[in-house]
Amino acid sequence: MKQHALKNRFRADAIEAGCDEAGRGCLAGPLFAAAVVLPPDFFDPRLNDSKQMTERNRYRLREVILREAVAWAVAEVSPGEIDRINILNASFAGMTRAVEQLAVRPGRLLIDGNRFRSELDIPYECIVGGDGLYAPIAAASVLAKTFRDDRMRELHAEFPQYGWDANKGYPTRAHRMAILRYGLSPWHRLSFHTSADQLSLF
Repeated sequence: MKQHALKNRFRADAIEAGCDEAGRGCLAGPLFAAAVVLPPDFFDPRLNDSKQMTERNRYRLREVILREAVAWAVAEVSPGEIDRINILNASFAGMTRAVEQLAVRPGRLLIDGNRFRSELDIPYECIVGGDGLYAPIAAASVLAKTFRDDRMRELHAEFPQYGWDANKGYPTRAHRMAILRYGLSPWHRLSFHTSADQLSLF
């Protein structure tokens, strides 16, 4: 795999936590968010935006991150809360909760994306494509993705008809057809395009 020269810091004047989420575009399942503080000298050539990594490397990197990170935390936002506050606010809430759970208080947050809102009294930088630029954000993307995938496999055992072990709740054609056939589960997001009329438009 190509080696990626990710930056370890935005600036060196504060402890920085990378923050990212997984599951924002799904029809079903919770959103997961993670926050990670890495050592200043952390390096692993496999680390990248989790979407650009193989599943095997994501799980290998997760073990490295959990072992070597200065601090890490993962938070979950339920489908019900997503419906109640909308997916953008759910992303903000998930990252905020992950930061609040860190064993070390960061002096700056590195947020993947172009928007963030929080009641945390911590400065932050929004970085578009940050999970492919900064190692702490990439590490957070790996944790959010792998922990969410694990959760969707657990839910698949309870609701195998939707194929969540494969699609992880994303709107694949097979997933949309399963909704048309079996209806919605308690884990589907009611505020997303899951009605029969909307699904038939795909």
